[in-house]
Amino acid sequence: QVQLVESGGGLVQAGDSLRLSCAASGRYAGNSVVAWFRQVLDKEREFVAGVDWYGRKTDYADSVAGRFTISRDSANNTIYLQMNILKPQDTAVYYCAADINNWWVTRGVQAYDYWGQGTQVTVSS
Repeated sequence: QVQLVESGGGLVQAGDSLRLSCAASGRYAGNSVVAWFRQVLDKEREFVAGVDWYGRKTDYADSVAGRFTISRDSANNTIYLQMNILKPQDTAVYYCAADINNWWVTRGVQAYDYWGQGTQVTVSS
């Protein structure tokens, strides 16, 4: 119902910026809440940021608030995560996820039905 493809990951130094993209396609691509999660090996996947259907309401994890910005280009069904002032602790695989059942952003992994393959972000100190 929704296919998600992430891109934009890479290796950067602490303090640098990076922008991740999530290209959404499928029947509900334009009618879903989209969020970014991240996961470090052997740890649980954690919520990073999310945006509602209309691209108006956003939510951020405390650890990234003020540094990361999520945005939505509805015309192209692409969701972006602008990451500034990156820190080594931001190193993780970042996943894009879609929730087609809710109107608002939720932080729980279980709310999201569709996931991308992930993109690696590595921040060196």
